[in-house]
Amino acid sequence: MSALAFRPRLLDTLRHYDRKQLRADLMAGATVGIVALPLAMAFAIASGVSPQAGIVTAVIAGALAAMLGGTRLCVTGPTGAFIVILYGIVSKYGVANLLICTFMAGAMLVLMGALRLGQVIRFFPMPLITGFTNGIAVLIFLTQLKDFFGLPIAKMPSGFFAVMAALREHFSGLHWPTTLLSSALLALILLWPKKLNRLAPSPFVALMLATLATALFDLPVATLGSRFGGIPQGLPMPAGLDLNPTHLSDLLAPAFTIALLGAIESLLCAVVVDSLTADRHDANQELMGQGIANMVVPFFGGIPATGAVVRSATNVGNGARSPLAAIFHAALLLAVLLLAAPLANHVPLAALAAILVSVSLKMGDWDIRKARQFPRHDTAVLVTTFVLTVAFDLTIAVEIGLLMAAVFFIRSMASHTGAHQLKPEYAQLYERHSIAGKSVPDGCAAFRIEGALFFGAADCIDTILQEAPRARVVILQLHRLVMLDTTGLLALEALRARLRENGKSLILCGAADEVLDLLEGSRLAERLGEDNLQPDLAAALQRAEEVLTEGVVWA
Repeated sequence: MSALAFRPRLLDTLRHYDRKQLRADLMAGATVGIVALPLAMAFAIASGVSPQAGIVTAVIAGALAAMLGGTRLCVTGPTGAFIVILYGIVSKYGVANLLICTFMAGAMLVLMGALRLGQVIRFFPMPLITGFTNGIAVLIFLTQLKDFFGLPIAKMPSGFFAVMAALREHFSGLHWPTTLLSSALLALILLWPKKLNRLAPSPFVALMLATLATALFDLPVATLGSRFGGIPQGLPMPAGLDLNPTHLSDLLAPAFTIALLGAIESLLCAVVVDSLTADRHDANQELMGQGIANMVVPFFGGIPATGAVVRSATNVGNGARSPLAAIFHAALLLAVLLLAAPLANHVPLAALAAILVSVSLKMGDWDIRKARQFPRHDTAVLVTTFVLTVAFDLTIAVEIGLLMAAVFFIRSMASHTGAHQLKPEYAQLYERHSIAGKSVPDGCAAFRIEGALFFGAADCIDTILQEAPRARVVILQLHRLVMLDTTGLLALEALRARLRENGKSLILCGAADEVLDLLEGSRLAERLGEDNLQPDLAAALQRAEEVLTEGVVWA
Protein backbone atom coordinates (compact mmCIF):
# COMPACT_ATOMS: atom_id res chain seq x y z
CA MET A 1 0.00 0.00 0.00
CA SER A 2 1.39 3.41 -0.90
CA ALA A 3 2.14 5.99 1.79
CA LEU A 4 -0.62 8.24 0.49
CA ALA A 5 -3.32 5.56 0.24
CA PHE A 6 -6.66 7.05 1.28
CA ARG A 7 -9.59 4.69 1.76
CA PRO A 8 -12.18 5.53 4.43
CA ARG A 9 -13.65 2.57 6.28
CA LEU A 10 -17.15 3.76 5.40
CA LEU A 11 -16.65 2.62 1.79
CA ASP A 12 -16.03 -0.97 2.85
CA THR A 13 -18.94 -1.16 5.29
CA LEU A 14 -21.51 0.12 2.77
CA ARG A 15 -20.91 -2.71 0.28
CA HIS A 16 -23.42 -5.06 1.89
CA TYR A 17 -25.45 -2.55 3.87
CA ASP A 18 -29.14 -3.41 4.42
CA ARG A 19 -32.24 -2.17 6.25
CA LYS A 20 -31.48 -4.23 9.35
CA GLN A 21 -28.11 -2.56 9.72
CA LEU A 22 -29.71 0.84 9.06
CA ARG A 23 -32.20 0.35 11.90
CA ALA A 24 -29.41 -0.72 14.25
CA ASP A 25 -27.30 2.31 13.32
CA LEU A 26 -30.24 4.69 13.77
CA MET A 27 -30.96 3.37 17.27
CA ALA A 28 -27.30 3.40 18.30
CA GLY A 29 -26.76 6.87 16.83
CA ALA A 30 -29.73 8.28 18.72
CA THR A 31 -28.50 6.85 22.01
CA VAL A 32 -24.96 8.13 21.50
CA GLY A 33 -26.34 11.55 20.57
CA ILE A 34 -28.20 11.69 23.89
CA VAL A 35 -24.98 10.78 25.72
CA ALA A 36 -22.92 13.28 23.73
CA LEU A 37 -25.18 16.34 24.19
CA PRO A 38 -24.38 17.18 27.83
CA LEU A 39 -20.74 16.14 27.42
CA ALA A 40 -20.19 18.38 24.40
CA MET A 41 -21.51 21.43 26.23
CA ALA A 42 -19.64 20.61 29.43
CA PHE A 43 -16.31 20.01 27.70
CA ALA A 44 -16.62 23.26 25.75
CA ILE A 45 -17.38 25.40 28.79
CA ALA A 46 -14.53 23.76 30.74
CA SER A 47 -12.21 24.52 27.81
CA GLY A 48 -13.00 28.22 28.01
CA VAL A 49 -15.35 28.52 25.01
CA SER A 50 -19.12 28.68 24.51
CA PRO A 51 -21.34 25.59 24.85
CA GLN A 52 -22.35 26.04 21.21
CA ALA A 53 -18.73 25.38 20.18
CA GLY A 54 -18.89 21.97 21.81
CA ILE A 55 -22.07 20.92 20.03
CA VAL A 56 -20.82 22.29 16.70
CA THR A 57 -17.62 20.28 17.14
CA ALA A 58 -19.56 17.10 17.87
CA VAL A 59 -21.71 17.66 14.77
CA ILE A 60 -19.01 18.52 12.23
CA ALA A 61 -16.06 16.52 13.54
CA GLY A 62 -18.31 13.61 14.46
CA ALA A 63 -19.69 13.38 10.93
CA LEU A 64 -16.41 14.00 9.06
CA ALA A 65 -14.33 11.57 11.13
CA ALA A 66 -16.97 8.86 10.62
CA MET A 67 -17.02 9.50 6.86
CA LEU A 68 -13.26 9.68 6.37
CA GLY A 69 -11.71 7.72 9.26
CA GLY A 70 -10.26 4.24 9.51
CA THR A 71 -12.55 2.75 12.15
CA ARG A 72 -15.98 1.22 11.89
CA LEU A 73 -17.65 2.18 15.17
CA CYS A 74 -15.62 4.95 16.83
CA VAL A 75 -17.39 8.21 17.71
CA THR A 76 -15.51 11.52 17.54
CA GLY A 77 -16.14 14.71 19.48
CA PRO A 78 -14.79 16.98 22.22
CA THR A 79 -13.19 14.99 25.05
CA GLY A 80 -12.08 15.60 28.59
CA ALA A 81 -8.45 14.92 27.73
CA PHE A 82 -8.24 18.23 25.85
CA ILE A 83 -9.78 20.44 28.55
CA VAL A 84 -6.64 21.43 30.43
CA ILE A 85 -4.65 22.12 27.25
CA LEU A 86 -7.40 24.13 25.56
CA TYR A 87 -8.16 26.20 28.63
CA GLY A 88 -4.48 27.09 28.90
CA ILE A 89 -4.36 28.14 25.23
CA VAL A 90 -7.50 30.26 25.57
CA SER A 91 -6.17 31.92 28.73
CA LYS A 92 -2.81 32.74 27.14
CA TYR A 93 -3.59 33.36 23.47
CA GLY A 94 -7.38 33.78 23.19
CA VAL A 95 -10.11 31.86 21.35
CA ALA A 96 -9.02 33.09 17.90
CA ASN A 97 -5.60 31.52 18.32
CA LEU A 98 -7.17 28.32 19.70
CA LEU A 99 -8.96 27.96 16.36
CA ILE A 100 -5.64 28.37 14.55
CA CYS A 101 -4.04 25.78 16.84
CA THR A 102 -6.89 23.39 16.02
CA PHE A 103 -6.33 23.81 12.28
CA MET A 104 -2.56 23.34 12.66
CA ALA A 105 -3.06 20.24 14.79
CA GLY A 106 -5.41 18.82 12.16
CA ALA A 107 -2.79 19.38 9.45
CA MET A 108 -0.21 17.59 11.62
CA LEU A 109 -2.56 14.62 12.08
CA VAL A 110 -3.10 14.38 8.32
CA LEU A 111 0.66 14.45 7.82
CA MET A 112 1.15 11.71 10.44
CA GLY A 113 -1.34 9.50 8.65
CA ALA A 114 0.09 10.22 5.19
CA LEU A 115 3.57 9.32 6.44
CA ARG A 116 2.19 6.08 7.91
CA LEU A 117 2.99 7.00 11.51
CA GLY A 118 -0.24 5.48 12.79
CA GLN A 119 1.64 2.90 14.85
CA VAL A 120 3.34 5.66 16.86
CA ILE A 121 1.08 4.77 19.77
CA ARG A 122 3.15 1.60 20.23
CA PHE A 123 5.98 3.73 21.52
CA PHE A 124 3.90 5.19 24.33
CA PRO A 125 4.09 2.77 27.26
CA MET A 126 0.85 2.16 29.14
CA PRO A 127 2.22 3.52 32.47
CA LEU A 128 2.92 6.83 30.71
CA ILE A 129 -0.58 6.98 29.21
CA THR A 130 -2.14 6.08 32.57
CA GLY A 131 0.00 8.70 34.30
CA PHE A 132 -0.99 11.64 32.13
CA THR A 133 -4.63 10.48 31.92
CA ASN A 134 -4.86 10.44 35.72
CA GLY A 135 -3.15 13.83 35.83
CA ILE A 136 -5.66 15.31 33.39
CA ALA A 137 -8.50 13.82 35.46
CA VAL A 138 -7.21 15.58 38.59
CA LEU A 139 -6.97 18.91 36.78
CA ILE A 140 -10.49 18.55 35.33
CA PHE A 141 -11.80 17.82 38.82
CA LEU A 142 -10.13 20.91 40.29
CA THR A 143 -11.24 23.27 37.55
CA GLN A 144 -14.89 22.21 37.95
CA LEU A 145 -15.06 23.04 41.65
CA LYS A 146 -15.80 26.69 40.80
CA ASP A 147 -19.15 25.90 39.18
CA PHE A 148 -19.77 22.84 41.39
CA PHE A 149 -19.74 24.98 44.54
CA GLY A 150 -20.81 28.26 42.89
CA LEU A 151 -17.63 30.03 43.99
CA PRO A 152 -17.35 33.77 43.19
CA ILE A 153 -14.33 33.41 40.88
CA ALA A 154 -14.60 35.67 37.83
CA LYS A 155 -12.34 33.46 35.70
CA MET A 156 -10.61 30.27 36.71
CA PRO A 157 -6.83 30.53 36.15
CA SER A 158 -4.85 27.85 34.35
CA GLY A 159 -2.15 25.83 36.06
CA PHE A 160 -2.34 23.66 39.17
CA PHE A 161 -0.83 26.11 41.67
CA ALA A 162 -2.91 29.06 40.43
CA VAL A 163 -6.09 26.97 40.55
CA MET A 164 -5.36 25.83 44.10
CA ALA A 165 -4.67 29.41 45.20
CA ALA A 166 -7.95 30.64 43.67
CA LEU A 167 -9.96 27.84 45.31
CA ARG A 168 -8.37 28.48 48.69
CA GLU A 169 -9.01 32.22 48.44
CA HIS A 170 -12.68 32.00 47.41
CA PHE A 171 -13.90 28.80 49.07
CA SER A 172 -15.53 30.79 51.86
CA GLY A 173 -17.93 32.15 49.21
CA LEU A 174 -19.52 28.73 48.67
CA HIS A 175 -23.07 29.04 47.28
CA TRP A 176 -25.31 26.54 49.06
CA PRO A 177 -28.15 26.20 46.48
CA THR A 178 -25.57 25.46 43.75
CA THR A 179 -23.68 23.04 46.00
CA LEU A 180 -26.80 21.10 46.96
CA LEU A 181 -27.97 20.86 43.35
CA SER A 182 -24.59 19.73 41.96
CA SER A 183 -24.08 17.23 44.81
CA ALA A 184 -27.49 15.67 44.22
CA LEU A 185 -26.82 15.42 40.48
CA LEU A 186 -23.37 13.88 41.03
CA ALA A 187 -24.90 11.26 43.33
CA LEU A 188 -27.56 10.51 40.70
CA ILE A 189 -24.93 10.07 37.97
CA LEU A 190 -22.68 7.83 40.05
CA LEU A 191 -25.49 5.72 41.54
CA TRP A 192 -27.67 5.43 38.42
CA PRO A 193 -28.35 1.71 37.77
CA LYS A 194 -26.30 0.27 34.92
CA LYS A 195 -29.36 -1.52 33.58
CA LEU A 196 -31.08 1.83 32.99
CA ASN A 197 -28.00 3.51 31.53
CA ARG A 198 -28.54 1.97 28.11
CA LEU A 199 -32.08 3.34 27.85
CA ALA A 200 -31.50 6.62 29.68
CA PRO A 201 -27.83 7.66 30.10
CA SER A 202 -27.25 9.16 33.55
CA PRO A 203 -25.63 12.44 32.35
CA PHE A 204 -28.62 13.14 30.11
CA VAL A 205 -31.08 12.32 32.90
CA ALA A 206 -29.21 14.64 35.28
CA LEU A 207 -29.18 17.42 32.69
CA MET A 208 -32.91 17.13 31.97
CA LEU A 209 -33.95 16.95 35.63
CA ALA A 210 -31.75 19.91 36.58
CA THR A 211 -33.02 21.99 33.65
CA LEU A 212 -36.67 21.25 34.47
CA ALA A 213 -36.15 22.02 38.15
CA THR A 214 -34.41 25.31 37.36
CA ALA A 215 -37.12 26.37 34.91
CA LEU A 216 -40.11 25.32 37.04
CA PHE A 217 -38.91 26.47 40.45
CA ASP A 218 -36.71 29.37 39.37
CA LEU A 219 -33.71 28.03 41.29
CA PRO A 220 -31.16 30.73 42.24
CA VAL A 221 -28.27 29.16 40.31
CA ALA A 222 -26.16 30.23 37.32
CA THR A 223 -27.37 28.92 33.95
CA LEU A 224 -26.24 28.90 30.34
CA GLY A 225 -28.62 31.78 29.77
CA SER A 226 -27.21 33.94 32.57
CA ARG A 227 -23.58 33.15 31.76
CA PHE A 228 -23.55 32.84 27.96
CA GLY A 229 -26.91 34.21 26.83
CA GLY A 230 -28.04 30.74 25.76
CA ILE A 231 -27.16 28.82 22.60
CA PRO A 232 -27.87 30.32 19.14
CA GLN A 233 -30.06 28.22 16.86
CA GLY A 234 -28.44 26.45 13.90
CA LEU A 235 -24.89 25.98 12.72
CA PRO A 236 -22.80 29.15 12.53
CA MET A 237 -21.73 30.29 9.08
CA PRO A 238 -18.13 29.38 8.21
CA ALA A 239 -15.66 32.21 8.76
CA GLY A 240 -11.99 32.71 8.07
CA LEU A 241 -9.33 32.32 10.75
CA ASP A 242 -7.77 35.45 12.21
CA LEU A 243 -4.12 34.58 11.60
CA ASN A 244 -1.50 36.79 13.20
CA PRO A 245 1.94 35.83 11.80
CA THR A 246 3.66 37.18 14.91
CA HIS A 247 1.98 34.49 17.05
CA LEU A 248 2.48 31.61 14.61
CA SER A 249 5.75 30.37 16.11
CA ASP A 250 4.26 30.56 19.62
CA LEU A 251 1.34 28.37 18.53
CA LEU A 252 3.45 25.52 17.11
CA ALA A 253 4.11 23.93 20.50
CA PRO A 254 0.47 23.91 21.72
CA ALA A 255 -0.70 22.78 18.28
CA PHE A 256 1.74 19.85 18.40
CA THR A 257 0.51 18.98 21.90
CA ILE A 258 -3.08 18.89 20.61
CA ALA A 259 -2.06 16.74 17.64
CA LEU A 260 -0.05 14.34 19.80
CA LEU A 261 -2.80 13.92 22.38
CA GLY A 262 -5.42 13.64 19.62
CA ALA A 263 -3.43 10.87 17.93
CA ILE A 264 -2.96 8.96 21.18
CA GLU A 265 -6.60 9.28 22.25
CA SER A 266 -8.09 8.42 18.85
CA LEU A 267 -5.90 5.34 18.36
CA LEU A 268 -6.46 4.19 21.95
CA CYS A 269 -10.18 4.54 21.31
CA ALA A 270 -9.80 2.47 18.15
CA VAL A 271 -7.94 -0.25 20.07
CA VAL A 272 -10.67 -0.35 22.72
CA VAL A 273 -13.39 -0.67 20.07
CA ASP A 274 -11.40 -3.38 18.29
CA SER A 275 -11.26 -5.35 21.55
CA LEU A 276 -15.04 -5.06 21.90
CA THR A 277 -15.84 -6.08 18.32
CA ALA A 278 -12.93 -8.31 17.18
CA ASP A 279 -12.45 -5.75 14.40
CA ARG A 280 -9.18 -4.18 13.22
CA HIS A 281 -8.81 -0.48 12.45
CA ASP A 282 -6.61 1.32 9.91
CA ALA A 283 -4.52 3.59 12.13
CA ASN A 284 -3.16 5.77 9.33
CA GLN A 285 -6.57 6.34 7.76
CA GLU A 286 -7.98 7.17 11.19
CA LEU A 287 -5.33 9.83 11.73
CA MET A 288 -6.07 11.38 8.33
CA GLY A 289 -9.82 11.36 9.00
CA GLN A 290 -9.33 12.93 12.42
CA GLY A 291 -6.95 15.47 10.92
CA ILE A 292 -9.37 16.60 8.21
CA ALA A 293 -12.16 16.91 10.79
CA ASN A 294 -9.95 19.11 12.97
CA MET A 295 -8.96 21.24 10.00
CA VAL A 296 -12.61 21.96 9.17
CA VAL A 297 -14.18 22.57 12.62
CA PRO A 298 -12.32 25.82 13.46
CA PHE A 299 -13.95 27.56 10.46
CA PHE A 300 -17.27 27.00 12.29
CA GLY A 301 -15.92 28.04 15.68
CA GLY A 302 -15.32 24.46 16.83
CA ILE A 303 -12.59 23.08 19.08
CA PRO A 304 -10.26 20.05 18.78
CA ALA A 305 -11.93 16.65 18.64
CA THR A 306 -10.74 13.07 18.89
CA GLY A 307 -12.11 9.56 19.36
CA ALA A 308 -14.21 9.34 22.53
CA VAL A 309 -13.97 6.01 24.34
CA VAL A 310 -17.20 6.24 26.35
CA ARG A 311 -19.31 7.35 23.40
CA SER A 312 -17.70 4.72 21.17
CA ALA A 313 -18.31 1.96 23.73
CA THR A 314 -21.93 3.15 24.01
CA ASN A 315 -22.15 2.96 20.23
CA VAL A 316 -20.92 -0.64 20.24
CA GLY A 317 -23.11 -1.61 23.20
CA ASN A 318 -26.23 -0.33 21.46
CA GLY A 319 -25.71 -2.45 18.37
CA ALA A 320 -24.09 -0.06 15.88
CA ARG A 321 -23.01 -1.75 12.66
CA SER A 322 -21.21 0.90 10.61
CA PRO A 323 -19.80 4.45 10.65
CA LEU A 324 -23.29 5.67 9.78
CA ALA A 325 -24.20 5.34 13.48
CA ALA A 326 -21.71 8.11 14.33
CA ILE A 327 -23.09 10.19 11.45
CA PHE A 328 -26.64 9.74 12.83
CA HIS A 329 -25.38 10.84 16.28
CA ALA A 330 -24.09 14.03 14.64
CA ALA A 331 -27.42 14.52 12.86
CA LEU A 332 -29.31 14.28 16.17
CA LEU A 333 -27.08 16.95 17.70
CA LEU A 334 -27.63 19.13 14.65
CA ALA A 335 -31.39 18.75 15.14
CA VAL A 336 -30.96 19.91 18.74
CA LEU A 337 -29.15 23.02 17.52
CA LEU A 338 -31.84 23.75 14.94
CA LEU A 339 -34.93 23.01 17.03
CA ALA A 340 -34.21 23.01 20.75
CA ALA A 341 -31.41 25.55 21.29
CA PRO A 342 -33.63 28.10 23.14
CA LEU A 343 -34.38 25.50 25.85
CA ALA A 344 -30.69 25.56 26.85
CA ASN A 345 -31.19 28.91 28.61
CA HIS A 346 -32.32 27.05 31.73
CA VAL A 347 -29.48 24.51 31.85
CA PRO A 348 -27.70 25.09 35.20
CA LEU A 349 -23.91 25.24 35.14
CA ALA A 350 -23.95 23.11 38.29
CA ALA A 351 -25.33 20.22 36.21
CA LEU A 352 -22.50 20.46 33.69
CA ALA A 353 -19.97 20.70 36.52
CA ALA A 354 -21.42 17.57 38.14
CA ILE A 355 -21.17 15.73 34.81
CA LEU A 356 -17.51 16.70 34.42
CA VAL A 357 -16.66 15.77 38.00
CA SER A 358 -18.13 12.33 37.32
CA VAL A 359 -16.09 12.14 34.10
CA SER A 360 -12.91 12.99 35.98
CA LEU A 361 -13.60 10.30 38.58
CA LYS A 362 -14.26 7.66 35.92
CA MET A 363 -11.51 8.50 33.42
CA GLY A 364 -8.66 7.86 35.85
CA ASP A 365 -7.31 4.51 37.05
CA TRP A 366 -7.19 5.02 40.82
CA ASP A 367 -6.42 1.46 41.97
CA ILE A 368 -2.99 2.05 43.56
CA ARG A 369 -2.71 -1.64 44.39
CA LYS A 370 -1.80 -2.26 40.75
CA ALA A 371 1.47 -0.38 41.28
CA ARG A 372 2.69 -3.30 43.40
CA GLN A 373 1.86 -5.80 40.69
CA PHE A 374 4.08 -4.34 37.97
CA PRO A 375 7.81 -3.58 37.61
CA ARG A 376 9.07 -0.73 39.79
CA HIS A 377 10.51 1.20 36.86
CA ASP A 378 7.08 1.27 35.18
CA THR A 379 5.56 2.54 38.41
CA ALA A 380 8.23 5.28 38.46
CA VAL A 381 7.24 6.32 34.92
CA LEU A 382 3.55 6.44 35.90
CA VAL A 383 4.10 8.49 39.06
CA THR A 384 6.53 10.91 37.39
CA THR A 385 4.22 11.50 34.43
CA PHE A 386 1.26 12.01 36.75
CA VAL A 387 3.04 14.55 38.96
CA LEU A 388 4.47 16.51 36.01
CA THR A 389 1.08 16.60 34.24
CA VAL A 390 -0.66 17.95 37.33
CA ALA A 391 2.01 20.37 38.51
CA PHE A 392 3.54 21.59 35.27
CA ASP A 393 2.66 20.67 31.69
CA LEU A 394 1.47 17.66 29.67
CA THR A 395 4.17 18.09 27.02
CA ILE A 396 6.94 18.08 29.62
CA ALA A 397 5.35 15.07 31.31
CA VAL A 398 5.23 13.05 28.08
CA GLU A 399 8.78 13.99 27.08
CA ILE A 400 10.29 13.05 30.45
CA GLY A 401 8.10 9.95 30.73
CA LEU A 402 9.24 8.71 27.33
CA LEU A 403 12.87 9.46 28.19
CA MET A 404 12.58 7.49 31.44
CA ALA A 405 10.92 4.56 29.64
CA ALA A 406 13.68 4.54 27.02
CA VAL A 407 16.44 4.62 29.67
CA PHE A 408 14.83 1.79 31.65
CA PHE A 409 14.43 -0.25 28.46
CA ILE A 410 18.08 0.22 27.46
CA ARG A 411 19.24 -0.70 30.96
CA SER A 412 17.05 -3.80 31.00
CA MET A 413 18.23 -4.96 27.58
CA ALA A 414 21.87 -4.38 28.58
CA SER A 415 21.39 -6.53 31.69
CA HIS A 416 20.11 -9.40 29.53
CA THR A 417 22.99 -9.25 27.08
CA GLY A 418 26.09 -11.34 27.73
CA ALA A 419 28.43 -14.11 26.57
CA HIS A 420 27.65 -17.61 27.81
CA GLN A 421 29.80 -20.65 27.35
CA LEU A 422 28.15 -23.49 25.46
CA LYS A 423 27.77 -26.64 27.52
CA PRO A 424 26.54 -30.18 26.65
CA GLU A 425 23.48 -29.88 28.90
CA TYR A 426 22.18 -27.13 26.60
CA ALA A 427 21.24 -29.88 24.13
CA GLN A 428 18.71 -31.22 26.63
CA LEU A 429 17.24 -27.72 27.05
CA TYR A 430 16.94 -27.39 23.29
CA GLU A 431 15.11 -30.71 23.06
CA ARG A 432 12.59 -29.67 25.74
CA HIS A 433 11.72 -26.43 23.98
CA SER A 434 12.03 -27.49 20.33
CA ILE A 435 8.99 -28.39 18.23
CA ALA A 436 11.08 -31.08 16.50
CA GLY A 437 9.69 -34.55 17.15
CA LYS A 438 6.53 -33.19 18.73
CA SER A 439 3.02 -32.83 17.30
CA VAL A 440 0.53 -30.07 17.94
CA PRO A 441 -2.94 -31.56 18.57
CA ASP A 442 -5.92 -30.51 16.47
CA GLY A 443 -7.61 -27.47 17.95
CA CYS A 444 -4.35 -26.11 19.36
CA ALA A 445 -1.99 -23.44 18.02
CA ALA A 446 1.51 -22.84 19.41
CA PHE A 447 3.49 -19.59 19.11
CA ARG A 448 6.94 -18.53 20.25
CA ILE A 449 7.64 -15.00 21.48
CA GLU A 450 11.20 -13.83 20.98
CA GLY A 451 13.05 -10.73 22.15
CA ALA A 452 11.39 -8.07 24.30
CA LEU A 453 7.63 -7.87 24.85
CA PHE A 454 7.62 -4.20 25.78
CA PHE A 455 5.63 -1.06 24.96
CA GLY A 456 7.14 -0.79 21.48
CA ALA A 457 6.29 -4.35 20.44
CA ALA A 458 3.34 -5.46 22.60
CA ASP A 459 0.95 -5.22 19.65
CA CYS A 460 2.50 -8.42 18.19
CA ILE A 461 0.14 -10.25 20.57
CA ASP A 462 -2.80 -8.88 18.57
CA THR A 463 -1.89 -11.02 15.55
CA ILE A 464 -2.22 -14.31 17.44
CA LEU A 465 -6.01 -14.49 17.33
CA GLN A 466 -5.98 -13.57 13.65
CA GLU A 467 -3.49 -16.29 12.74
CA ALA A 468 -5.31 -19.00 14.69
CA PRO A 469 -9.01 -18.02 14.75
CA ARG A 470 -10.26 -21.60 15.20
CA ALA A 471 -7.81 -22.76 17.86
CA ARG A 472 -9.44 -23.73 21.17
CA VAL A 473 -6.12 -23.73 22.99
CA VAL A 474 -3.27 -21.26 22.39
CA ILE A 475 0.25 -21.98 23.64
CA LEU A 476 2.78 -19.16 24.02
CA GLN A 477 6.38 -20.28 24.37
CA LEU A 478 8.39 -17.75 26.37
CA HIS A 479 11.87 -19.28 26.76
CA ARG A 480 13.33 -16.71 24.34
CA LEU A 481 11.55 -13.77 25.94
CA VAL A 482 14.31 -11.57 27.40
CA MET A 483 12.19 -8.69 28.71
CA LEU A 484 8.59 -8.12 29.78
CA ASP A 485 7.18 -4.77 30.92
CA THR A 486 3.77 -3.56 32.11
CA THR A 487 2.47 -2.95 28.58
CA GLY A 488 3.48 -6.48 27.62
CA LEU A 489 1.82 -7.91 30.73
CA LEU A 490 -1.39 -6.05 29.91
CA ALA A 491 -1.25 -7.41 26.35
CA LEU A 492 -0.96 -10.98 27.69
CA GLU A 493 -3.84 -10.36 30.10
CA ALA A 494 -5.97 -8.97 27.26
CA LEU A 495 -5.23 -12.09 25.19
CA ARG A 496 -6.18 -14.35 28.10
CA ALA A 497 -9.44 -12.46 28.62
CA ARG A 498 -10.33 -12.54 24.91
CA LEU A 499 -9.70 -16.27 24.71
CA ARG A 500 -11.73 -16.96 27.84
CA GLU A 501 -14.67 -14.90 26.54
CA ASN A 502 -14.72 -17.19 23.51
CA GLY A 503 -14.46 -20.40 25.55
CA LYS A 504 -10.77 -20.92 24.80
CA SER A 505 -7.63 -21.47 26.88
CA LEU A 506 -4.18 -19.87 27.08
CA ILE A 507 -1.11 -21.85 28.17
CA LEU A 508 2.29 -20.24 28.82
CA CYS A 509 5.46 -22.29 28.87
CA GLY A 510 9.22 -21.92 29.22
CA ALA A 511 9.18 -18.63 31.16
CA ALA A 512 12.49 -17.70 32.78
CA ASP A 513 12.55 -17.01 36.52
CA GLU A 514 12.47 -13.22 36.06
CA VAL A 515 9.51 -13.40 33.66
CA LEU A 516 7.77 -15.88 35.95
CA ASP A 517 8.18 -13.48 38.88
CA LEU A 518 6.47 -10.74 36.84
CA LEU A 519 3.62 -13.09 35.87
CA GLU A 520 3.10 -13.98 39.52
CA GLY A 521 3.49 -10.41 40.77
CA SER A 522 0.87 -9.11 38.32
CA ARG A 523 -1.45 -12.00 39.30
CA LEU A 524 -1.65 -13.09 35.68
CA ALA A 525 -0.26 -16.46 36.77
CA GLU A 526 -3.07 -16.76 39.32
CA ARG A 527 -5.73 -15.95 36.70
CA LEU A 528 -4.20 -18.44 34.27
CA GLY A 529 -4.10 -21.21 36.84
CA GLU A 530 -1.12 -23.31 37.90
CA ASP A 531 -1.84 -26.01 35.32
CA ASN A 532 -1.57 -23.50 32.48
CA LEU A 533 1.98 -22.42 33.39
CA GLN A 534 4.24 -25.17 32.13
CA PRO A 535 8.07 -25.46 32.21
CA ASP A 536 8.54 -26.38 28.54
CA LEU A 537 6.81 -27.02 25.23
CA ALA A 538 6.47 -30.77 25.76
CA ALA A 539 4.56 -30.26 29.00
CA ALA A 540 2.46 -27.49 27.43
CA LEU A 541 1.42 -29.75 24.53
CA GLN A 542 0.46 -32.47 27.00
CA ARG A 543 -1.61 -29.95 28.95
CA ALA A 544 -3.30 -28.80 25.72
CA GLU A 545 -4.33 -32.39 24.96
CA GLU A 546 -5.90 -32.66 28.43
CA VAL A 547 -7.88 -29.43 27.97
CA LEU A 548 -9.06 -30.45 24.49
CA THR A 549 -10.05 -33.89 25.69
CA GLU A 550 -11.91 -32.62 28.73
CA GLY A 551 -13.47 -29.73 26.81
CA VAL A 552 -12.96 -27.45 29.83
CA VAL A 553 -11.62 -23.91 29.74
CA TRP A 554 -9.12 -23.34 32.54
CA ALA A 555 -7.83 -19.85 31.74
